[in-house]
Amino acid sequence: MKRTLALGGIAAGLLASAAIAAPAHADSVPAVNLANTNLAAQQVAAFWFGQAKANLINATPYTAETTVSAKHVSTGGASADDKAGVVGSSGDQKAATGTLKNVNLPKTTGKVFFVGADGKSHWCSATSVQGQYKNLVATAGHCVYDTKSNAATLDKWVFIPGYYEGKTPWGIYVGKTAYTHYDYSVYEDGDRDYAFVTVYNGVVPTENGTHGRFVSRTFATKKEAWDYKAKLQADKKTGWSKLDIEPVFGDWKPGNKGDWNKGDWNKDNKSAAPTQAPQAPQGIKVPQGKQFLGWRVVGFKLSIGLKDVGTLGSNVGGQGLAYNQKIGTGVFEFGYPSGSHPDGNYAFSGKTQKWAYGKTFK
Repeated sequence: MKRTLALGGIAAGLLASAAIAAPAHADSVPAVNLANTNLAAQQVAAFWFGQAKANLINATPYTAETTVSAKHVSTGGASADDKAGVVGSSGDQKAATGTLKNVNLPKTTGKVFFVGADGKSHWCSATSVQGQYKNLVATAGHCVYDTKSNAATLDKWVFIPGYYEGKTPWGIYVGKTAYTHYDYSVYEDGDRDYAFVTVYNGVVPTENGTHGRFVSRTFATKKEAWDYKAKLQADKKTGWSKLDIEPVFGDWKPGNKGDWNKGDWNKDNKSAAPTQAPQAPQGIKVPQGKQFLGWRVVGFKLSIGLKDVGTLGSNVGGQGLAYNQKIGTGVFEFGYPSGSHPDGNYAFSGKTQKWAYGKTFK
């Protein structure tokens, strides 16, 4: 699915608002669904809220590959080919005056969280953007499109404005539809490393949620266990975390399949209970005095009660968007930098929001 969007060059990623001059021709912007339904969105939110928000707290900064791609070279100069334009912000912060700048960090800025190609949770900086439906987020393209695995999008994508140390002051906003530039998603062109994402209404957990260890029934074959795991992952009403498949060992009781499998073998199972103990696959070490019985799915079941807190823009406002501005325009940047400080004195932790000021250049 692709849609056409006329852009005049914008800055995203760590930027809360910026002005950059670039061609204003219409480019193809692929649109990819992140969470197709409200139930799917609830499942994603439950993943991040579950286990005392461990997936949020343990997330690490996401770094994309910075190798220059030989697939494509951007065309067009730095001069705008159309008029300059500005979409106003929601006005949640007044412009600084004077030579000394006392900058109030905007609540529009936050972090996006997702599961990367490595299967681990990561984050990037992002911002709420002013829009008609108050549901738009801007971030870097590599924080939406998975350049490492070439998957359409990164998994379990959410935006949390004002995030700090597991705190979600204005709720979690699950990604709905992601838009990246064609040149970035196809050619990995770093000059087009930006993205826009529409999000569902924000949610916060309620008191009636539950979570705990999950252990499935035993399956005779590993394929059956994999099929059952896929069925759980497709469930849109319950969040599942750290699902895995492991071998089962115990005492084989021929003629009494109920005792062996707690009477659950035929429930949601395609095959009848085996008449003898399965043969342990090569490489599986059976504990002394036990027999290999089959495979089971283990993990954590997350059933979180969620309360709708409304649209993103209604809760935190939205930054404006400027395009085709002159080179040398002064801009503020907001985000959560991590890594070495330019002067080498200390490292940014990525835990707290920071700001910087500078001028645009070619």
